[in-house]
Amino acid sequence: MQDKRCEWCLSTPLYQKYHDEEWGRPVLDDQTLFEFLILEGAQAGLSWITVLNKRENYRHAFDGFNANKIARYTDNKIERLLKDPGIIRNRRKVEGAVRNARAYLELRERGTTLAEFLWQFTGGRVIANEFHSLAEVPATTPESDAMSKALKKAGFSFVGSTIMYAHMQATGMVNDHLLHCPGRQPCLEEARRKGLL
Repeated sequence: MQDKRCEWCLSTPLYQKYHDEEWGRPVLDDQTLFEFLILEGAQAGLSWITVLNKRENYRHAFDGFNANKIARYTDNKIERLLKDPGIIRNRRKVEGAVRNARAYLELRERGTTLAEFLWQFTGGRVIANEFHSLAEVPATTPESDAMSKALKKAGFSFVGSTIMYAHMQATGMVNDHLLHCPGRQPCLEEARRKGLL
């Protein structure tokens, strides 16, 4: 598989494992979608491998991405997080994670799951693109623009269109594995099994 994978993941074994086992697999689970929302926000301005290298530390520091716990973080807890070298120590991003946990819980209180909210922008279906090269892959789309706007309106932060397109790729709302990539077909098959194609 290694020579034909999407070129962006070839630099480290961790990146390749993520590409092969997670990226582009359709996610309908709120907990996983919320985790990716926090991690994608943390990535803003950085490379994804930086976040992947700190992912386990994030899981520990942010209580397993338990939104109920994160939403109750105090200023003291935020200060402790900002001293933790295992995460990206950016105050706006840490405070954004807390804000996003609260917005997510408000969404649920209104009777909407995060999956329902996010997948509505693709019509509840996987968008299976057919790109030959990384140069063809967009940074944003009309769907990510609409998703970003709706999330901001719902009180979320660090949800710009570029971040949300990366989120859509990561969680399989979009299949952007290149046509030559062996990771493409398993994602399509999983989407079919879940009734998303």
